[in-house]
Amino acid sequence: MEKITLSEQDIINALCLHTAFKRQITPQEVEIELMYDDDYGFSAESYVNDRKQVLITANIIEAIRFFLDTEMSIDPFSARIELVLDDEEGIIAYIG
Repeated sequence: MEKITLSEQDIINALCLHTAFKRQITPQEVEIELMYDDDYGFSAESYVNDRKQVLITANIIEAIRFFLDTEMSIDPFSARIELVLDDEEGIIAYIG
């Protein structure tokens, strides 16, 4: 498998799609904010109908696996996923 890079927007899209799928709403109803903290690592905040949910790294990886399966037709469990904080591109994911 070639190495794929998911942009910050791709990760946000993955989180929107996954959250929408789980809550049976449209992706347009979901707002996502990605975050990185030196102590806690990667996380995100999901907003649906004015309700906030904090997503941890495992939730982000789960959403990326969902995105790989449904949008890119890639076996989600054959890929290694690494989240990276890039100075120029923000939070990105390497798939390989």
